[in-house]
Amino acid sequence: MAVRGSELSQWPVQIKLAPVDAPYFDGADLLIAADCTAYAYGDFHQRFIRGKLTLIGCPKLDEGDYAEKLTEILARNDLRSIQVVRMEVPCCGKMEQAVKCALERCGKEIPCRVAVISTEGEVLPGYCC
Repeated sequence: MAVRGSELSQWPVQIKLAPVDAPYFDGADLLIAADCTAYAYGDFHQRFIRGKLTLIGCPKLDEGDYAEKLTEILARNDLRSIQVVRMEVPCCGKMEQAVKCALERCGKEIPCRVAVISTEGEVLPGYCC
């Protein structure tokens, strides 16, 4: 089986470590993903990361709320779109809520979609921001 390369286009990827303004944000499509999603969904790099800037985090294990940091990132940069990828488990709902809160606070209209991954590794139908 051939090994595919990484689709990451910037570093760092952890929400807590990412700068709030960086040249690579301007005009970018932003992926905000819960940590477990990349392990649960086998083709994560190809389906979700390719062509996007990537920020990751775990709303259950990381301290604090992401909404403040994400609000700053959204407000200070000219993003084209946001894709949220989270697991179906309740703790991952905090990731989606933080993004929705940041979108409300940033004062911008940025298209946003949400993909929810099942614990069996499937994308669940019918979810959007």
